[in-house]
Amino acid sequence: MDPRHRRFLVLGLDGGTFDLLDPLMAAGELPFLRSLVGRGFRAPLRSVYPAKTIPAWYSFATGKDPGELGIFGFSEPDGGPGRSKLVQTFRPAEAVWDRLSRLGVKVGVLNFPMAPPYPLHGFIVPGMFCDDATTYPRSLREEIEGELGEAYPGELPVYREPDRAAWMAQATRAVEQRGRIAARLARAHRPGFLFALFRETDRVEHQHWAELSRPVSEIPPDLLGFWRAVDRACAEVDTAFRSGGGPAVTLVISDHGHGAIRSDFFTNRWLADEKFLVFRDGHDLARRRFLSRLVFLGQRFSLARRLSRVVAEFLRDGRHDELATLLGGRASFEDVAARIDWTRTLAFSYPTPEGIYLNPYNPDLTPERRAEIVRQIRERLEAFPDAHIEVFGPGDIYRGAAAPRAPALLIRVDRMETEPRMDFSYPRPLIRDRPEFFYGSGTHRMDGILIGAGDGVVRGTGTRPISLLDVTPTILDGMGLETPPELSGHSFARDLGLSA
Repeated sequence: MDPRHRRFLVLGLDGGTFDLLDPLMAAGELPFLRSLVGRGFRAPLRSVYPAKTIPAWYSFATGKDPGELGIFGFSEPDGGPGRSKLVQTFRPAEAVWDRLSRLGVKVGVLNFPMAPPYPLHGFIVPGMFCDDATTYPRSLREEIEGELGEAYPGELPVYREPDRAAWMAQATRAVEQRGRIAARLARAHRPGFLFALFRETDRVEHQHWAELSRPVSEIPPDLLGFWRAVDRACAEVDTAFRSGGGPAVTLVISDHGHGAIRSDFFTNRWLADEKFLVFRDGHDLARRRFLSRLVFLGQRFSLARRLSRVVAEFLRDGRHDELATLLGGRASFEDVAARIDWTRTLAFSYPTPEGIYLNPYNPDLTPERRAEIVRQIRERLEAFPDAHIEVFGPGDIYRGAAAPRAPALLIRVDRMETEPRMDFSYPRPLIRDRPEFFYGSGTHRMDGILIGAGDGVVRGTGTRPISLLDVTPTILDGMGLETPPELSGHSFARDLGLSA
């Protein structure tokens, strides 16, 4: 088989994990994905760190780690303290579809988080950051809306428990619409490479992991219905892509895994307790500390617990923002930044929750002093008695030249069962008895999914570590193309049976 004629379909299930998919496949709830596994190759797919949507998907697309890209989360610093902006592009790095396009392969990209779309040999329907539904080519928007009879779905709104039925219905419908459009464009444009991402899977897992991790017979019908819709959408796109003719391979991948969240670690709270972060005039968010103590007290009693849930929904509802501020004060890092003494503060965590940054606004932080502060923070975090905190320097996990823009340190707490947070919502750094109704019951894990099936793919299970960074080199290798030497990943096409 001439690999230059092999076509690749990549289906992205944001947050996909075999911990969830295996029981659902065994129970017959996901017949298409089960069929792919049965006739193809599967393996855990190791994410980059931080294992977050933006750095992970951008690393997949480019074959470069976050240190090379200078992208470590959803946002990046923008001017003065407490200011940030959304990361909206992986450029100037080149995505796999950019390289294929330059080499004459027609490509299609749907729902990848970027804005705006740009010209290439094929089409782009961006997702997540692109609220105005701009496409490339622009005429594609009319084609999509004509097929759907309405606008292409955007991101799901913030979850509120009282709106669960409507929110889950919207998530399920969005998956169906994405599948329908991806299939329509695959048939109409016959790309040699197609990437289609389903972001809703991650959002649903964040909110409802506690229910999804139950035995399949006990998972609520709305969640089962959602995952059946995901499976049908993947099958629809796969069928349409293969109708274009010629040998084809389907890869189903995720940017990271998912699992239960047990606790929260408030990094800035810890830095303040350890005197690395200093407030002006002793100001320390007294109102918010008092309110959070009441919330925790309420967890002990059923009636108070129900009332706490109502209070939580009230505080999160933007329609009552002024009253919520009056009751609880501001707790986000952006709001608190003006109250921090930036001439004395040594370190802070913002805008990457897993990151600790040295303060560039402190005039006394000489290079020698900076090295000493980094050493002190690392030692104290690693000795933190109530949680297992792993501490990494950028050089420990990245190879890239952009690593100097990385946080001075990155942390991983309790093997990611505890989530780092940047705000000042609670009076102590580690919250074990977290009120899950504030943040949901699921969070990310390092190991996502890789399923490969199609023409030439052997049946098997991966026996060696495979990284998210390896996917782009594998696609290029599987299509008979040279892999640029500057990429961090390595092809696993031989594991799939696609390379000599």
